[in-house]
Amino acid sequence: MATVEQCRQALGELAGKLAGSPETAARLDLDRTLACHIRDLDVAFHGRLTGGRIVDLTDGDDPRAKIRLGIGSDDLLALVAGELTFAAAWASGRASVKASLGDLLKLRKLL
Repeated sequence: MATVEQCRQALGELAGKLAGSPETAARLDLDRTLACHIRDLDVAFHGRLTGGRIVDLTDGDDPRAKIRLGIGSDDLLALVAGELTFAAAWASGRASVKASLGDLLKLRKLL
């Protein structure tokens, strides 16, 4: 099991990867609040997904978040490291996303 600090760092790396890709911003026209629950650690982080980037990432849950991600700590690290695809994690139940249908259709461009 990964630590809370490793998960925080992984989400920061994910935010950096998204921000470093100019084509991501062009493909993803979303401005939504985002919350990520790390299931096995029972911790959460929240921020904002805007212009293909994750910004203002902080500790804690945001119950009003429009996009909610649930994932295990080890799966998060594997996802960010490129060892696991989100589609495989989602299909196996290791990751979940709650969002409106329209947002899900836009988010698939990231995956």
